[in-house]
Amino acid sequence: MPENSTAKLDPRGRKVKILATTGPASNSPDMLRRLFRAGVDAFRVNMSHGEHAQHAETIAAIRALEKEFHRPIAVFCDLQGPKLRVGTFKDGKAVIRHSGHFTLDRDPQPGDETRVCLPHPELFGLMEKGQRLLINDGKIRLRVIRASDQEILCSAEVGGVISDRKGVNVPDVEIPIPALTSKDRKDLAFAVEQGADWIGLSFVQRPDDLAEARRLMGGYGDQKPALCAKIEKPMAVRRLDEIIELSDGIMVARGDLGVELDPEDVPPLQKQIVGKTRTAGKPVIVATQMLESMIESPSPTRAEVSDVANAVYDGADAVMLSAETAAGDWPEEAVTIMHRIAGKVESDPAYLGRVRFLDTPPDPTTADALSHACMTIADTVPIAAVTVFTGSGSTARRVARERPSVPMLVLTPRLKTARRLALLWGAHAVMTRDIGSFEEMIAKGKRMALRHGFANSGDKLIALAGVPFGTPGSTNLLHIVTLSGDELEKRET
Repeated sequence: MPENSTAKLDPRGRKVKILATTGPASNSPDMLRRLFRAGVDAFRVNMSHGEHAQHAETIAAIRALEKEFHRPIAVFCDLQGPKLRVGTFKDGKAVIRHSGHFTLDRDPQPGDETRVCLPHPELFGLMEKGQRLLINDGKIRLRVIRASDQEILCSAEVGGVISDRKGVNVPDVEIPIPALTSKDRKDLAFAVEQGADWIGLSFVQRPDDLAEARRLMGGYGDQKPALCAKIEKPMAVRRLDEIIELSDGIMVARGDLGVELDPEDVPPLQKQIVGKTRTAGKPVIVATQMLESMIESPSPTRAEVSDVANAVYDGADAVMLSAETAAGDWPEEAVTIMHRIAGKVESDPAYLGRVRFLDTPPDPTTADALSHACMTIADTVPIAAVTVFTGSGSTARRVARERPSVPMLVLTPRLKTARRLALLWGAHAVMTRDIGSFEEMIAKGKRMALRHGFANSGDKLIALAGVPFGTPGSTNLLHIVTLSGDELEKRET
């Protein structure tokens, strides 16, 4: 990432980014390197599993890759969030009879085929007749017959085997527990100390959940990570606009979302979340079960290929691999096929028409207008790349929102910004020193475009920046420049 590095960025021709989860199958330095070479742009560290010492080693290995390849890589630390679980059973498990009655109560004694403890007293005063409780990722479905402050009597719409401490989902009520547990607070502090670039906030139900996370990160100044709200609860969907406004990015966590919603509700909801987040000019990640069969198989199903392709056609900024790379048998192959799918979609002549569906952003600014102009200019005259000068990354996000047809080379003096942009559609971030004048901006943009393989002699570039330099939100300048043969000679000498 040094400005004087001769190593080129890899303009892979792929604008959507790949976020891969680390784990036992992938946290060795060798496998991380192989995954990066295969196409990974950012790594997810799942705080639900593993110890801090192991996560610290993984993050250190990712930072070593940055130095080796001179390319910013985002570290995304995903917090576990609160988990609702049933208690234990006399024999470790029991069978709930289909259409039979089953009771969840506050008695800590081991359960049987008729009852089990639910060690979450806050739920008993909330549940009402007709509401649902889903156990073990929805494999068991209960409907409330009646509820009191001591027990919840249910009818089993779908019965089956239930075992110790299986998870419970309550889709029909807003649960009065915070999104951050004591474990999450410790994990958040660890992530910030390790220099994480993004924090994934689980179990988001209300805007207040994000406000609490912001408060906890407030003492870290410029080192605080960007905050990504994971949409996995129906309650979050109901307040989606407010949650998007308070977040730095959004993850469509389809696994948990699909447990609490009917399966057919998830695809249109995915498109709605992606569209609204993009309209706000913030990155959006489509996640979970994308290439699920590749946990055990070296090739995906055709349905999975279509699923990844549809997320790319929707205009997602990033697509995520979970267990495929964390614990699967074929982590490198999963990244490779995801890279190939995205590349094939983006080479479709209809692709840009599909992803440019946005309305005017709320309260449009001069920066929004200039970012839109970058897109239309690149469609009108031959342009090799858009060079964006930014400190906070705001200008880059505005340009990415418009989905230009040419690469976006982002020049920033802030390493934190460069790393965060690893999850932004089409952004290729390069570290530079601070810029002090218009002339220096133009010269540096030309030099970086040549050095990193985005342009050649005779090519035109769009330069987008704000004057005075270093003032956040001041984007007010668009300039078209042509690279000369003299500049190419200077680059080569």
